[in-house]
Amino acid sequence: MHMPHTLQTLPLVTLCAMALVACGKSGIPPAAPSPAASELVVKIGASAPLTGPQAHIGKDNENGTRMAIEDANARGVTIGGQKARFELLSEDDQTDPRIATVVAQKLVDARVNGIIGHLNSGTTIPASRIYNDNGIPQISPSATAVTYTAQGFKTAFRVMANDGQQGKVLGEFAAKNMAAKKIAVIDDRTAYGQGLADEFVKSAQGGGAQIVAHEYTTDKAVDFTAVLTSIKGKQPDLVFFGGMDPQGVPLVRQLRALGLNAKFMMGDGGYTPKLIELAGAAAEGTYASLPGVPLDQMPGGKDFSQRYEAKYKQPIQLYAPYCYDAVNAMIAAMQKAGSAEPAKYLPELAKIEHGGVTAKIIFDEKGDLRGGAITLYQVRQGKWQALQTMSGAPAAAP
Repeated sequence: MHMPHTLQTLPLVTLCAMALVACGKSGIPPAAPSPAASELVVKIGASAPLTGPQAHIGKDNENGTRMAIEDANARGVTIGGQKARFELLSEDDQTDPRIATVVAQKLVDARVNGIIGHLNSGTTIPASRIYNDNGIPQISPSATAVTYTAQGFKTAFRVMANDGQQGKVLGEFAAKNMAAKKIAVIDDRTAYGQGLADEFVKSAQGGGAQIVAHEYTTDKAVDFTAVLTSIKGKQPDLVFFGGMDPQGVPLVRQLRALGLNAKFMMGDGGYTPKLIELAGAAAEGTYASLPGVPLDQMPGGKDFSQRYEAKYKQPIQLYAPYCYDAVNAMIAAMQKAGSAEPAKYLPELAKIEHGGVTAKIIFDEKGDLRGGAITLYQVRQGKWQALQTMSGAPAAAP
């Protein structure tokens, strides 16, 4: 290429300077600045059954978790002076303990900063070992089996009372308030159903009730005719079921169809709008419990409920407020630590005091919620009505 005469006469130094001005001081055209370059990306893993019979409860968990993450992004949370952007990585564990461990490893491999879940005790317990082995904090919003936090894992927490507390209150209420003398118990043999039923039996017997039968089923069963026919001959005052609402619905319908004149009680797995919707008239009079105070008495319950229904066009099924609190307690610990690195914020999580939607979140030395309350409910005129809120004493390790 021929250089113009005017440039040919300029010194080489001047030509180089002109080139630098043209291209930027580095000698190459400057790249456009990335608006997200200063953002701290924080990955929150979550797992619950998103398919199958418990999908309505699992999606409720996912909704509560997502709502907390979107709220945090909207208010512009900073961690260690950096603006944080939270991302949800949600996985379906299908209520299967084996799949739960696969999901847990997948989330670990994705380098999540923390875990919200799992939903069921039977999936939470095996997954918790994987999270602990990798030092990732885990807060379950709904796994109530005593075993979960009795394993000694420093990474395991939960934001609601456990089954030692819940079973104790249910048994006391059945024996004293309901004056049940003869009780038949059915459990689904899951970590949750069996654990809750065992605690219920101990408490009911302590209150003077007699357990006339203890039958077993699975969390996939839909026909309970044989079990109920066996129980009917024992003439119980009360049938207690340790399990979730997909089995609670056909169980209470078949119980009524067989003319078994007994009251029916479940734990938190039965306290859902879906049980009333699907069981219809057979659900009337059913008793259930839920850790915590009634939604309209929670510190932020009314506002959360209104926002949830406006956003998702459906009522809360069960654990969404607890998921919301789990996320925000985790974020609060990150802010206190000035870091989203698990090893750095874990010590802050263990001593966090967070004013949540459901309650004040403070964990004990095992990772259990301090001062957990239990509320008893009954279906009256097609709606769950709160009967009584009781305090559950801390449960001893099994």
